[in-house]
Amino acid sequence: MTTEDSSADTFVSHLIELRTRLIRAVGAILVVFIALFLYPGASAIYDALAQPMLASLPTGTNMIATGVITPFMVPIKVTLLAAFVIALPVVLYQAWAFVAPGLYKHEQRLALPLILSSTLLFLLGMAFCYFVVFKTVFEFIAGFSPESVTPAPDIEAYVSFVITMFMAFGLTFEVPIAVVLLVKTGITTVDKLRSARGYVIVGAFVIAAIVTPPDVISQFMLAVPLCLLFEVGLLVASRMKPLSADAENAEATE
Repeated sequence: MTTEDSSADTFVSHLIELRTRLIRAVGAILVVFIALFLYPGASAIYDALAQPMLASLPTGTNMIATGVITPFMVPIKVTLLAAFVIALPVVLYQAWAFVAPGLYKHEQRLALPLILSSTLLFLLGMAFCYFVVFKTVFEFIAGFSPESVTPAPDIEAYVSFVITMFMAFGLTFEVPIAVVLLVKTGITTVDKLRSARGYVIVGAFVIAAIVTPPDVISQFMLAVPLCLLFEVGLLVASRMKPLSADAENAEATE
């Protein structure tokens, strides 16, 4: 067998492995989606998601749907989002399992802590957004609504807003993981990151201004946790050894 044939076989095997991992990840999401669709149902899941907005609307006011199939499609979209969040550990594991064979043993040991911490922090970010940010922002906006105007948000626009905010806060809460990985892999050091603290603070407020609605409250509630989580990441990273040191220790014990 020639070198070209061997390379082609390796490439095909990687494609097959990637397909298998994707099928398992998508399969996990579909299984959870079907379970949620059957119980408690797409409508109930959407009602729970809409509760922060409904609580800020005047008594007797509901949200509206302007599209013909919107009352059907929006709850389905919300249920699919919930299924993805619940199946996130499986999705992350499949992604890691695909790249793990190309890593050293000391790098593979990061798999379980990375998957668990990433999932937990993402869920914490979404929970913070749902229970704290939505309540504060919606009440703040409702307080500025003129008495002559009856707010009736469109459910499709609301879900798009919610997904954007969930992603923003979920990714924001992943900042400690990013900081730890940057230091752990030797890309940078804790001292360099500390010296760039000012740029991080400015960048946090710029990102918050772009992602969140044009109000000071939501921007502040995204930027401040981002800065605090950056400091948490520095604190954790300062107590860890880089992968190069772990590799040397592993080689010394073998």
